[in-house]
Amino acid sequence: MDKKFYITTSIAYTNDKPHIGHALELIQADALARINRLQKKDTFFLTGTDDHGTKIYRSACKKKQSPKEFVDENIAAFKKLVANLNISNDDFISTSDKRRHWPGAEALWKKLDTAGDIYKKKYSGLYCVGCESYVTKADLVDGKCPTHLKAPEVVEEENYFFELSKYKKEIKEKIERDEIKITPLARKHEVLNIVDELDDISFSRPKDKLPWGVPVPGDDAQMMYVWCDALSNYITALGFGTKNDAKFKKYWPADVQCIGKDILKFHAVIWPAMLLAAGEKLPKNIFVHGYITSDGQKMSKSIGNVVDPFEVIEKYGADALRYFLLRESASTNDFDFSWKAFEERYNSDLANDLGNLVNRVVTMTKRYKIKFPISNFQFPNNSQISNNKFQKINNLIEEFKFDEVLKLIWVDVRGANNYIEQNKPWELAKSDPKKLEEVFDHLFEMLHATSYMLQVFLPETSQKIQSQLKSLNPEPLFPRIQ
Repeated sequence: MDKKFYITTSIAYTNDKPHIGHALELIQADALARINRLQKKDTFFLTGTDDHGTKIYRSACKKKQSPKEFVDENIAAFKKLVANLNISNDDFISTSDKRRHWPGAEALWKKLDTAGDIYKKKYSGLYCVGCESYVTKADLVDGKCPTHLKAPEVVEEENYFFELSKYKKEIKEKIERDEIKITPLARKHEVLNIVDELDDISFSRPKDKLPWGVPVPGDDAQMMYVWCDALSNYITALGFGTKNDAKFKKYWPADVQCIGKDILKFHAVIWPAMLLAAGEKLPKNIFVHGYITSDGQKMSKSIGNVVDPFEVIEKYGADALRYFLLRESASTNDFDFSWKAFEERYNSDLANDLGNLVNRVVTMTKRYKIKFPISNFQFPNNSQISNNKFQKINNLIEEFKFDEVLKLIWVDVRGANNYIEQNKPWELAKSDPKKLEEVFDHLFEMLHATSYMLQVFLPETSQKIQSQLKSLNPEPLFPRIQ
């Protein structure tokens, strides 16, 4: 078994503050990182921000700020979201970091150039500022970008190009053989259907059009376009292209790269092509999650229909948001966020099922003075759970089926509540003290096993359960929403 595990999220674009879609990807990646740490794998979890581009430059100008001042404010907001969600990342990379990111991006460019895969030519086409990407007429709906609902700009300029066409056949074969495994299967088919249509890609933009970014090595009149600038973060954070590249040698290739479906082509075709050209290994898995929608539309800062994750966390706590986003929908599907659905799930699963169970067990243990070695009870290892159950949970997580894992855990939570009703501890306290202790032995073991598994999904709640079982001071885990 591979003893290391390297997982990345896509890097968030810092043209605005984070929205709940960013929280979804962070939470999913965090669950994957935590389960691998429980398996004693040497895990490295990277997230970060994408700070360059025309949209950011224009947004900064509108606010009468320098681009660096503008992105630094938003970087701080994304770091705050990571902290507030209790994300267990090992590193946070920003593409505006000249010390950590730029040397690796420049080294990658030079490798591609040395391989003969970068050339210069004039280009005329359509450019969507919102996507920070060139588009074709086939990409548009009624002449507009379907994501940002705006018509693209017509641009004509001389840029450097990357010879993507040279690697299309090899990438297609690797995807077909699952050497680059794409989940879900529908996204794999989607990529295979478009690979043949792709051509060489623009790899830079003139500095007078894009003054904010990483300069092209050897040509200060050109700035790196998003591909070599942003996609390279996955290796620059590990020290690629520098003398301090021990982490790169240890952790690359990525075992899982978590992305949204709107950037699938970039990560499943363009990024692997760049790595092939550079002579580097390819990511093993690309996990493509769905969107959180609002009224059927993708949540977008450009459209203005975002849900503020900080508001949800402030009202209900990080674990409530973590649970809802992981449990409410299959991870690869879109789902619609509504406060009504959130509050119903919160009251039903968290307040009524889990919160009520912990409160009942702790309260009755204290009330009936159950003799149990609480202070000596150790956090369970895998063998103290059911081996079959833990393996099933692990398999489901490897398939990115977070909702199915939580359903499985909640079978035990609801089963424990039913067990209390069936055995009636309040009657056993009067009639059968020995049986009462046996019942609570079982309940304690079940709660310890549950809290062990919840480390992956609800880390703060897991700790609170352990604390209450030791202190016997009952406090509501999830106060019911009235």
